[in-house]
Parts: sequence; C-alpha cells; structure tokens
Amino acid sequence: MTALPGEIPGTAGTDTPEGDAPTEATDAEAPAHPEAPDATDAEATEAGTSAAETGEVAEASADEATGSAEATEGAGDTAGASADEEEEDAAAPALSEAQAELAAQRELRERIAQRKAAKDGPVAAGTKLSGTAADLLAAVRAVESGQKTGTEFFDSHLGTPTPRRAAPAPAVRPRRPDPAAAPVERPAASPEAVDAVRAVLTEGGGPEALARPATGALGEQAAELLRTDPWQLLAVPGVRPEQADGFARALLGAGCGPDDERRTAALVGWVLERAALQGHTALDAEAVRAALAERAVRDPDEAVRHAVEEGVALVFQEGAEAGFEGGEDVEAEAPAEGGAPEGGETEAPEPVQVLLGLDRYALAEESLADGLARLLNACEKGADWAEAAAAAPSPSAAELIRTAATAGLVVHSGGEAARAEPAALIAAARGLGLRALGAAHSEDGRRRLAGAIGAPEAAVTLAGLLSGTEGPGRDEDGALALDLLVVLDAPQLDVEGAAVLVEALADGARLVLSGDPGVLGSAGAGRVFADVLAARACPQVVSRTPDPGPIGELVSGIGIGELSQVAAPGKEVVIVPVRDAGEAVHRTVQLVADSVPRAFSIPAADTQVITVGHGGAAGTRVLNEALKQRLNPGPGRFGGFDPGDRVVHIPAPGRAVPGVVRSADAEGLHLDCGGTPVVVPQERVEAVVRHGWALSAHQAAGMRWPAAVVVLPGDAAAGLSRPWVYTAFGRGERHLSVVHGVDQALPHAVAQVPAQERTTRLRPLLEALPAPDAAS
Repeated sequence: MTALPGEIPGTAGTDTPEGDAPTEATDAEAPAHPEAPDATDAEATEAGTSAAETGEVAEASADEATGSAEATEGAGDTAGASADEEEEDAAAPALSEAQAELAAQRELRERIAQRKAAKDGPVAAGTKLSGTAADLLAAVRAVESGQKTGTEFFDSHLGTPTPRRAAPAPAVRPRRPDPAAAPVERPAASPEAVDAVRAVLTEGGGPEALARPATGALGEQAAELLRTDPWQLLAVPGVRPEQADGFARALLGAGCGPDDERRTAALVGWVLERAALQGHTALDAEAVRAALAERAVRDPDEAVRHAVEEGVALVFQEGAEAGFEGGEDVEAEAPAEGGAPEGGETEAPEPVQVLLGLDRYALAEESLADGLARLLNACEKGADWAEAAAAAPSPSAAELIRTAATAGLVVHSGGEAARAEPAALIAAARGLGLRALGAAHSEDGRRRLAGAIGAPEAAVTLAGLLSGTEGPGRDEDGALALDLLVVLDAPQLDVEGAAVLVEALADGARLVLSGDPGVLGSAGAGRVFADVLAARACPQVVSRTPDPGPIGELVSGIGIGELSQVAAPGKEVVIVPVRDAGEAVHRTVQLVADSVPRAFSIPAADTQVITVGHGGAAGTRVLNEALKQRLNPGPGRFGGFDPGDRVVHIPAPGRAVPGVVRSADAEGLHLDCGGTPVVVPQERVEAVVRHGWALSAHQAAGMRWPAAVVVLPGDAAAGLSRPWVYTAFGRGERHLSVVHGVDQALPHAVAQVPAQERTTRLRPLLEALPAPDAAS
C-alpha cells in the first residue's frame, strides 16, 4: 500500500445533513464539527434534521411537540413535512416504526410535563421551575441578595453526592407504560387554528407556509401566542432570529427592540436548542452570553437571568466558589483586618463553570444517572458463572462474563473483532437459562450479532426494542422481560434514548454497554458511552482482541493518532490520488462499477461510498446522481426513484436505514430494508427517502459492507478529524479504497484533530454516586 499522505424565503441557505450526527460547534464560538468543512460540504436542511448555521452539520433530536423535528430546504418544504407528519399521526390506524420509536421518548417527556407548573394562568417569574432547578434558583437569589454566602450555597447544593436509591420491591414497583401498546397520540391541529396562524403570519410578513408547522410547535393557541410574543416563531424548526425579528417588527412596530425580554428569552432557548442539535446537553453561560451579544442584546447578563427566572433555561454550577454571574468570585475566608493570612499568600478560589440547559435534557441526564445507579445496586451479586467463563472463546470474553456475573452495569470497549465477546456473553447467559438479548444500532449490526451468537432471536435493533416491535415485550410491571441486555454500538446512544432504555429495565436486570470509543458519537444530544467510561462508576472491560488484517491494522493505528503505511499484499487497502473534485467523482464511479467487482468479485451493491458532506462538488448528492446514472439509470418516475435504486430511509431523526426500491403504487414507495419490507406513503417520500449509494460517515456508523470507498476531495480537508477517519475507514470488511485529494490534511487530522468535546452533565452526576459494592 502506498503511504497515506430549510431556508425561509428571503434568507440565506442553510446546510445540514440528512439523518446525520450533530456538530460539536455552536453559535457560542465553539469549533466546527468535522463533518462540516465549509458551506459547500454540508447537507442542506432536510427531513430528520433541524436548520443550523451554513457549513455546519446538525442532527435534530425528536421534536417535543410532534415527535420529530423536520426542517426542509425551503419554508414550503418545512410546512409540507410537518403537515404530512401531523396528518399521518392522526390518521394512521396502527403505529408506524417511527411513531412507535418516538412514543418511547414521549414516556420520558410526560414526566417533564408533570414537573412543570400549570401554564394556563399568570405565573410569577421563576415559579415555573421545580425540583433541583427551583432549589438552584432560590439559592442563587439568596447569594445575590446577601442572605447566603457562596460557601453555604455550594456546601448545600453541590457538595452532597446524590444518595443511592434503594431498589423498590418488585411487588410495589409502579407499572411502566409500554410505549408501543399505549402511545401518546397528539391531535392534529384544527383548520381554524391553522387559519388563525396564517392570518397572523400574513400580517407580520411571514410566509403562509409556516402556518401548519407553527401550529404544530405552539399548539392551538399559536395565533394568540405569536401576536403577543412574535419571537415564539423561533420554536418552529428552521426559523432564524433575523426572520423572527422582522416578523416582530412588522407586528409590534416601535414597541419592540433588541433587549425586549420576550426576544431575549426566546433567543436563549434558541441558542440552547441549537447546542442540543450539535450534541450538547448544556452550554457554558459565557457562551450563551456571547451568542446573545452577537444578536445585538445589550445586556446579556440580564437576558440570561430573566430566561432562568422564566423557566426557559435551567442553571447548573460546577466548581467550588462563585456567584451566578461567574465573573464575581465569592470571597474565600477573609483574613482579619484585611491582612494576609499567615504565610503571606491567599489561596485563589477554584473557578466555577456555570452551565445553562433545557429541562428535557437535564431531566434525561438525572433520570439516566439514577437509573444506572439502580441497576448497579439491584442485581444479584453472587451469581456463579465460572463454568460459562471457562468455556469462553477468548480471554477477553471470559473476563466480560466474569464481570457481568457480579455487576448490574458493565462497560465493554473494543473494535470490530471485539463484538464476538458480548456475543459470547449473551450465549453464556442464555445457556444458564437467563433471558438475555443483544441490541445493535442497525439491522446490519443485528444480523452480524445474531450470527455470532448463533441464535437469530437473541439479537434485535435498539429502535425495535424500544418501540416494542422487536424483542420479548413487557412483563406485568411494564418492564422489558429481560435478565441481561447487551447494547452494542453504545456510542450511538443519545441521552434521551438511553434514559428511556434504562427506565424500561427491571430491577435486578443487567446492562452491558459495548462499543468502540473511537467512532463518531450519537446523532442526538449527549455522550452517554463516553461519560460512563470517564466517570468510572461501574466495572469496565477493555478487549484485548485486535482487529485482523490490513484494514484492522490501519484503523487501529488511526485510533491512537497514527496513520501508517500497512502491508496489503491482497490490495485490501488501495489509495487512489486525485487532483480535483471532478476527478474524485469519476474515479469513485469507476471503482464501484468496474475495479472493485473485477478485482475482488464484490458486486457494486455490496460496495458503500462514504464522503465527508452531503453538499459540494463531491458530496453525497453529486456522487449519488453519478452512481445512479451509471448503475441504475432511469427517469425517477416514483418521486425521483426507480426500482433497483439504493436508498437510505430516515424513519426518525438520527436514524438512517439503507434499503433498495422494489416498486411503487398508490400505497406508496415499497422498499426492502435489510430484508424488512417498508412502505413509505407517497406524500412522505420526498421527506424521508434519499439515494444511498453514497453516505456520510455518521450515517454509516454501526454498519459494515464487504467493500468501502472513502472519498476525500480537496474541499473536505477542514471537515476531517480522527473519529471521522476512524469511522469511515472501518466500514469495509474485505476492501478499502481511499479516493485521496486532501494531501497532508489527512495525516494532520488523524494526529492532531481529536473528537470535539460535547458539554454534558452526566459524568459529574455519575461521579457523585457512591461506589457500587461490586465495582472492580
């Protein structure tokens, strides 16, 4: 091998990827995500995503009102997608896969609603908060008024670790609602409400196409809300602050300004929503202030304070001694008469980080930490699996079996070859008569896991398990009927999905989170796997099984920051240098259609193209068009698709399911997704189906193909990072071709561009837990 050297009319276009993962950048001057090299390499806002800044890559988490946040390339597309979703939710006699999956998250959100005060009547500032948030706000006000010292604040609110919750007796355990059996139906917006919103939009100069999505986001009282607080329009996916400002000026005239409290509160919520789309569950208060200052807010401190008092955001403090403002440290123990203490030096107080977050993610992280503690404390510690461990196929598998025998929560990390170890654990547990199951991120991962276990019924997809369409179902208490659950591809877990999953496990059940720490993170907010690893709150097993072959050697080196030349006598790894994007597209088509099939007997249908972004001269759009013309030319008479087209179906935000078009009729577009027939209604095709010969690395995470062609055109250099390269290069089983046009940017990215950190609160929450009895 050679050495590896949703735009609203009248606004600028926004590029984000479809079914892709979030960026790690925010308006608050965080660095750009590796999937977003520039404005040409990001995907335009499409189904399953929310709008982000030009050049960023963002993935929408499930929308609280509709169960899915869909932003489109234009205002008309936005309205159409939301309208279709509402009509489908109201009319469908049975749950679709997306509805069932999103219903599981609604279970968690119901608890959020229960913690909020009633919103029908006037509410005093700050009284919308409850629980920890209310305590924090009260304490902050006490410090600011001088009633309490900063030391008292931290001693009472931050110094006490979260107590371990005792596992309740099964007989009195409350029944968990089954999201598949009892979905929370959301009524469709009435025509009258939509018409009223349309009238307000017309009066304010906004596009009428936003009437239905605005009603969906704000409810039946949307027209009244928009008239009194026009900046509520920012709750509609894809709407930008400058658009909401113009709408407000048209409705309110001179009665509004940049420091209007309605505007500043809406902007704080918008900044935090964007941060969540980019993976953060919270954001540094200074970053929020900076973002507000960029939006012409003259007093960002007061704006943040008001947003907290109104319940738009929750405030969290991490550190030792500081006030809410973060710039005024609370006095340390003052020396008498102002003199220096003995020794002549005063010890500087530890800096405090003030975080702001949305309540949905705060509750999810707290619920998840509590649930993980419950699993740690409730399982049977004295299980004897010694015989099963002795029969394990490898030392690492034996270690995993022994560890799972004595702990309710275990983290297992390793590469592709290490997937055999959780498979051995599941087989051993089933051999002992336990109800054991493995859940993978994708259908491809499920199929590979089932093959490794030797029992097809022992593996499911995580989405299918949560929705109730796969797996053992629920017991009489509403919990999953399982004794052991192994979750593969655990880095793909977002915090809300993980909270729903853990809540669904019964007391005494064991949970094993298994995954490769080097791959790209989840599409939704949070970094669950990385936080659990970093907190060291449970036993950890690190696989010692290396990935075999030249591809395995190459990817293993990338994981530690080294891009080395590897011996590939069978041309398992091939570098194809190109000079520009046009040549990159030409060589990619040539590789997929001719070279790889001829040299390795791998058909084009088993070769996956992976590139950095969706836009640009060699993004997935251009590559998919070129590959279709070569491999399956046709007029695209079924919504742009023909029978035989490779596609990716996006049933819910963050999920990308590869498939093939089989046919189309009045019922809709018929797909074959990994052997599972899927029918996409005609009105939904444009929103949730894309051509799939070429994918982004985020879409390809958790899946593998016999051959992979990774395309790196020159304009992709700024989007590269070590996790991106690690993920993309690891998708090929037998062959990897790298269409290389980024020169030294590739080794630079591997050596010096690690994963961008997400701001989350799960790690400190886990670190505050007492050490489990069985920890090792």
